[in-house]
Amino acid sequence: MRRAPSFWSRDGLLAQLLSPLSAIGTAMTARRVARPGWVAPVPVICCGNVTVGGAGKTTLVLDLAHRLTGRSVHILLRGYGGAFTGTRRIALDAPASLVGDEALLLAQAAPTWIGADRAASARAAIEAGAGVLLMDDGLQNPTLAKTFSIMVIDGRTGFGNGRVLPAGPLREPVPTAAARCQAAVLIGPDLTGALGRLPPSLAVLRADLQQDASIAALAGRNVLAFAGIALPEKFFFPLRDAGAILIASRPFPDHHAYTSRELEQLMREARENDALLVTTPKDAVRLPAAVRSAVTVVGVGLAWREPGAIDRLLDSVIAGSAPVLC
Repeated sequence: MRRAPSFWSRDGLLAQLLSPLSAIGTAMTARRVARPGWVAPVPVICCGNVTVGGAGKTTLVLDLAHRLTGRSVHILLRGYGGAFTGTRRIALDAPASLVGDEALLLAQAAPTWIGADRAASARAAIEAGAGVLLMDDGLQNPTLAKTFSIMVIDGRTGFGNGRVLPAGPLREPVPTAAARCQAAVLIGPDLTGALGRLPPSLAVLRADLQQDASIAALAGRNVLAFAGIALPEKFFFPLRDAGAILIASRPFPDHHAYTSRELEQLMREARENDALLVTTPKDAVRLPAAVRSAVTVVGVGLAWREPGAIDRLLDSVIAGSAPVLC
């Protein structure tokens, strides 16, 4: 995905002019999500969002997958950025060009399946022994019925100008999506007032991004950072905060397939400045093995403001009871 248009962050003239097209998109999405999906015999937890771009879904799915260790959790996602079009279980040595970078990253945490038809992926996962299905994205995908849906919100960007594509970043109106969710997770400080746009009845959990402990080793070091994620600044800013000396920060489009020329240029610039090349885990799985071994990878996780709440939520969903979040 290319960088979001700047007018998506404000309700200006261009957004207003495009609003008739948004009405068409809203109606099409409403018809699509109204279709009944296959009901799996195991719990299905969906981590989705109402905006396009990176809200932190994959980070949340990784966190939940680790918390569900021991419950035979399997992960389902579309496999965006990969060329494969059917249903497939991800092998750890599969090329990112075929299955997508997020699938490779998630497969390190739990058995992972890709496929646009989530019901087909769910059936395959259940046949392979899945006891819980965890969806990365898919809030607007009707093929598989959800037991519990979580709306993931990036606190920095929120819901943008509040308009639906193409006038804004929303896939559908916030109230419509919230009506199909049982909880929301807001990641980071609420800089845009996103919480005020949610229905009061929707339970909200709060978390903050937290870099791996390895980031401390970068303090005082020259660093050339590069990232091909939806919001590269979310990777660059913590490096500076940790004391790294960023001689350059190179943003690339989300899911970017690095060329040999681009990688050679990055490595040459790092050598000339006596700097470490640093990137994200999502970018690392897209690099050739020889380049990957020369790059420092700094991952990110979630620091929950109320750690017990998310565990109680998962326990109640698995048990089939009403979630207790407080």
